[in-house]
Amino acid sequence: MISAVEAPSERNNGARIAAVLQRFGTLAIFLTLVVVATFWSDAFLTTGNILNVLRQVASGAGIMAVGMLYVILTRGIDLSVGSIAALGSVLTGYFVATSGYGTFTTILLVLLAGGACGLFTGAFVAYLRLPSFVMSLAMLAIARGLALIISDGRPIPLGEPGQAFQSFGSGFLYGIPQPVILMFLVFIVGGVVLNFTRFGRIITSIGSNEEAVRLAGIAVPRYILAVYVISGMLAATAGIISSSRTGVGSAQVGVGAELSVIAAVVIGGASLMGGRGSAFNTLLGALVMGIIGNIMNLAGVPGYHQQVYMGAIIVVAMLLQFGAGSLKR
Repeated sequence: MISAVEAPSERNNGARIAAVLQRFGTLAIFLTLVVVATFWSDAFLTTGNILNVLRQVASGAGIMAVGMLYVILTRGIDLSVGSIAALGSVLTGYFVATSGYGTFTTILLVLLAGGACGLFTGAFVAYLRLPSFVMSLAMLAIARGLALIISDGRPIPLGEPGQAFQSFGSGFLYGIPQPVILMFLVFIVGGVVLNFTRFGRIITSIGSNEEAVRLAGIAVPRYILAVYVISGMLAATAGIISSSRTGVGSAQVGVGAELSVIAAVVIGGASLMGGRGSAFNTLLGALVMGIIGNIMNLAGVPGYHQQVYMGAIIVVAMLLQFGAGSLKR
């Protein structure tokens, strides 16, 4: 009799703890890392270093993480973001240096190319019901291969016509790097869409119970298709930023970026089973990845070793996520 009364109470306590972990766990990790890094290195909290961290996050996982969050909310995965970023970088160099297109036309065409990659993946996932893992893996190879073919395996210098891109990737506005401002805008818009629009509610519901959404008369494939298009366009945006920062279009951009992007979303508390995640926590997850990378750089950890540690961080994040899920059950 006593155990029968205590069991529901224990489950409720577990659910409350899980809810707190899911809501504030990423924020707690972020603040802890900031405090530890501040005491560990005097260089960490300098303005130059903070802006450098933010700029690296914006050029890396930051902007792409919003698209990945949308895909994961529908219970999918997009492994092709790094390759699409590489294709975007190469196309930027090609359009600017070879075709002589202006800034606006080049950005528009590259975004359309990224969207087309997402459209290809999303169409097979949404309408033919192929696994997103397999389709995005195929797109990973296709986009990277196209980038290598177009560039002939060599960097494409933007040259004189590409100077207009320097302000896009390396310029400042009120002392803040423009890519950082763009990243925050993407997260703000992504959060508003996710929390206050019908589109955001539906893609979250698809991950929670796709069949119920389908029975409600909603065209589920269209929404699944849309999240892959968004993911592709944001990945292409990362490629444009990379080209504008470095002054070349390169097929080597975004190698392994999908790992960092997925890690940022998972550390941000999104469930790989779909239906749960927030733009704010995903931003924190991306910043956590950036801070960890910065700490390792300040400590002089070799780049190859950093990849091992990043992989371990993903494992820990997954364990915490499943642990929280177990508490909730």
